Amino acid sequence: MPTAFTHTFRALHDDRPHVAIAGILAASLLAFACAAWALYTPVRLYEATSSARLEVERAIYPIASPVAGRVTVVHLTLGREVTEGEILVEIDSAAERLQIREDQARQAALRTQMEALRAQIVSEDRARGQERQASGVGQEQARADARESDLAAGHAEADERRVAQLHREGLIAERDYEKAKSDALTLRAAAQARAIGVDRAGEDQGTRDGDRAAKIQSLDSQIVGLEAQIPEFDAAIARLKYDIERHDVRAPASGKLGEALPLRPGAVVKDGEKLGAIIPGGRIKAVAQFPPDAALGRIHAGQFARLRLDGFPWIEYGTVTARVDRVAGEVRDGMVRVELALDPGQNTRIPLQHGLPGAAEIEVERTTPWQLLRRHAGSRSSALQGEENR
Repeated sequence: MPTAFTHTFRALHDDRPHVAIAGILAASLLAFACAAWALYTPVRLYEATSSARLEVERAIYPIASPVAGRVTVVHLTLGREVTEGEILVEIDSAAERLQIREDQARQAALRTQMEALRAQIVSEDRARGQERQASGVGQEQARADARESDLAAGHAEADERRVAQLHREGLIAERDYEKAKSDALTLRAAAQARAIGVDRAGEDQGTRDGDRAAKIQSLDSQIVGLEAQIPEFDAAIARLKYDIERHDVRAPASGKLGEALPLRPGAVVKDGEKLGAIIPGGRIKAVAQFPPDAALGRIHAGQFARLRLDGFPWIEYGTVTARVDRVAGEVRDGMVRVELALDPGQNTRIPLQHGLPGAAEIEVERTTPWQLLRRHAGSRSSALQGEENR
């Protein structure tokens, strides 16, 4: 149907180009803003892990039983403050103490035996001196008697020579000559016997003196043998005392008992069994575990980090800020250990204490959305290319 000219003019008038131009300009501005945002706006990239916890900077000291045995005294109470060297658990050491008393008794018996042997040596040495003195007097008397016998024999022999001269001259009877001759022989034999007795007395004294010396030497040897046993007992007693000392489980450091085995007197513990742990005092740090591809080459000291602790919703309590302090260079159990130093002076209502678990986020890079897009496209292209190669 034909349209009125006035209506057509009005439609052309309403269809002016400024609305389209305004739309184009708005779209251009929006595209420019998006491009500027993509090219120049920095975006923070984080590596996150749910395996993080708070720890004290100093190492945790485990409490282990150095020996196996029956527990007699227990001073393990969770949360109790202990000092280094304090006895926490006592393990029965009655057998070692009895063995010490037995060794000490044997050692005392050895010393008593040694004193008796020394007294016997003194007695033997005194008797030896007395024998020498008495033998000297007896030998001197025997020598005097021998000299007297020798003089008497000499006189008798002189008389026998005179009687023999008189007998040859016929001045005395045969009987008197034979008697004088017999007397001279008898006295000479007696003198020789006395001389032999003097030599025999000296030899006898030498024999007795040698026997005494051999006996004294034997006693000295016995004392040396007994003295050699004394250090053995000393070493055995020292070893037993060391074993007794090991039966007292002492605190390896000062701090708080953060773990304690529920022991009672009479319980039996094994050698090396863990009885508890001591948390030493000191500043709190955070420790997080990251996969190797997320940590190695990407996380390093000085990077910003934040922690969200389990049990304390971050919307209500906020996060705990920190800085990367150390990064392990080796993989352990498939993870890399990262230590975080908490920022000092931060205002948080969370009671920071050892053992609190949580999650950690570490800022590893600042980039732009455009670079992220290019990176994603490149990784996607590499993945497709790898699939085609297969």
